[in-house]
Amino acid sequence: MSTTANGNDSKKFKGDIRGPSLPSRVIHIRKLPSDITEAEVISLGLPFGDVTNLLMLKAKNQAFLEMNSEEAAQNMVGYYSTMMPVIRHQPVYLQFSNHKELKTDNSPNQERAQAALRALSSSHVDTLMAAPSTVLRVVVENLLYPVTLDALCQIFSKFGTVLRIIIFTKNNQFQALLQFSDGSSAQAAKLTLDGQNIYNGCCTLRISFSKLTSLNVKYNNEKSRDFTRPDLPSGDSQPALEHPAMAAAFAPGIISAAPYAGATHGFPPAFAIQPAMSSAYPGLTLPALPGALASLGLPATARLGFPSIPAGHSVLLVSNLNPERVTPHCLFILFGVYGDVMRVKILFNKKENALVQMCDSTQAQLAMSHLNGQRLHGKPLRITLSKHTSVQLPREGHEDQGLTKDYSNSPLHRFKKPGSKNYSNIFPPSATLHLSNIPPSVVEDDLKMLFSSSGAIVKAFKFFQKDHKMALIQMGSVEEAIDCLITFHNHDLGETHHLRVSFSKSSI
Repeated sequence: MSTTANGNDSKKFKGDIRGPSLPSRVIHIRKLPSDITEAEVISLGLPFGDVTNLLMLKAKNQAFLEMNSEEAAQNMVGYYSTMMPVIRHQPVYLQFSNHKELKTDNSPNQERAQAALRALSSSHVDTLMAAPSTVLRVVVENLLYPVTLDALCQIFSKFGTVLRIIIFTKNNQFQALLQFSDGSSAQAAKLTLDGQNIYNGCCTLRISFSKLTSLNVKYNNEKSRDFTRPDLPSGDSQPALEHPAMAAAFAPGIISAAPYAGATHGFPPAFAIQPAMSSAYPGLTLPALPGALASLGLPATARLGFPSIPAGHSVLLVSNLNPERVTPHCLFILFGVYGDVMRVKILFNKKENALVQMCDSTQAQLAMSHLNGQRLHGKPLRITLSKHTSVQLPREGHEDQGLTKDYSNSPLHRFKKPGSKNYSNIFPPSATLHLSNIPPSVVEDDLKMLFSSSGAIVKAFKFFQKDHKMALIQMGSVEEAIDCLITFHNHDLGETHHLRVSFSKSSI
């Protein structure tokens, strides 16, 4: 096959045969909505670099996008392989093309594509000329799910180097101040993200330029961070600002802490963040986003194609499971940390694969973001959005060996109550577990013995000082902690107390 795709033979153009392709500047995009616009396709590529050409094959619901460099194309394909892009509630699929460049003709279709390219690239450049400040003020409205400093950093890092960030609560609103290395990055972030939702239908970003010209951060912790100064102390989680106008703004935050308490530079590794995400900070790997963050929900005419799980899509395909050990119950408990699991089906002929139906698309996104790449029973989980919109139960009289379970009425759902405090305690898997609902008669040695009985190593244990109903227990690894959470959540400790286990933001 030729390495050049020509616009003038688009009628007979077959597109690329699916399969692994070598990296290329040209990206093949499939399953596009039939009324897709050129601008929407171009917008998928703009966060990663300049788009240099476009070939639309509307009759086939396909397009080819040429990026200015192979690195930009690799970043784009890498990002969307973990966070599926969605245009008008329809998932679209990307892969490297077999073609190395695009050559287009002067047909009306291609003239439209070229006009859209010129318009978007010029607006992309012109609007970035004169930013009033490198510091953005970010207000998050309709805060139904917790938003952390790390999450904001990952969202905004797509537009340039974030130097410093501070989160706080003012006038009962969650806010942040965020300083970029240059004004054009700040301007691009404001143009793109203002008015977007972090989660489907909630956590709306309102962005304006701050009157501050610089941020002075004294501590690196879950409320403030200076990426240029990894040597700063973690302090007492209360950021100190030189600027007197801001000093009064700080009160205990809506979100009590980020997932990585006291971290100055030691972020846990991301599950699949492309190199461009971390290249801004040498040696720093950004954390995988908590929840759907970075999958900003899009209006129909959005300029940049941030992916999100479409409303109504709440079924996840979980693969690379250990068929000898996996059960519907263990997936129910693990995925239940991030949302209410309705149904689980382990596939009869492929027991290393399962379908997990969450209560809604936001909870599905939370579970996918936190658990993709985590190790369960010795194997890293692979989680993607399923094409199914629900998990079917076996027909009456058809036995499936207990591989399909309906949990829609389970008493173990953590998020049934609206406004439950569990919403603000959603953290990534960690080696330290938070235990609660411990009866007075149960002592430290009882719990250590219980958790050791699974073959796991207990490294440390600590009761909460003010409340002995709660404790932290540190396991030998994150994988051991995941196993113990599955095994001991809802364990009967006697006196009508069932142990509650979740991942902790703290370490002992």
